[in-house]
Amino acid sequence: MAKTALTVNLHIEGARETLRALSALPKDASKELRDASLELSKNLAVKVKASGMADSAPQSAHVASTVRAERDRVPVISAGGNKKLGRNRAPAWALLFGSIFGMSSRSGWYAGPHYAGSSGLQYHRRHRGTAAYWFFPVVEEEQAAISAAWNRAADNVVRDFSEGG
Repeated sequence: MAKTALTVNLHIEGARETLRALSALPKDASKELRDASLELSKNLAVKVKASGMADSAPQSAHVASTVRAERDRVPVISAGGNKKLGRNRAPAWALLFGSIFGMSSRSGWYAGPHYAGSSGLQYHRRHRGTAAYWFFPVVEEEQAAISAAWNRAADNVVRDFSEGG
């Protein structure tokens, strides 16, 4: 079965080495790091959701309601899923990429011959390649701050549990 959600794991410098060191510590250390990562993910999810709600395309607000933080050892957020959105009850995954990246072609009901002469855009703006309208610009903007905060949290966990915590 195909995935129906977009999951974004943030790239953090030194994460592999830190996680490797963490594996030698008690399981409670991993739990503490997951808790700290979840807090960072929640903060990022709130900012991404606000960006989507403020976006000009109506589908973006619908999809933004599906943005959530996930619990992992590194900060993770996801969007989409099978939740039905809007007046036509479309699944979130069907609106996800069109709302984030725009769309120059037509799909679904809007691709029908009845709409062949229409000059409108299904997602209210053109596709710009890899340049996103919302979601990814916020993630990229917050990347450095989240990386630094995660490294501080990981250092604290390793220090606390290395001293016999």
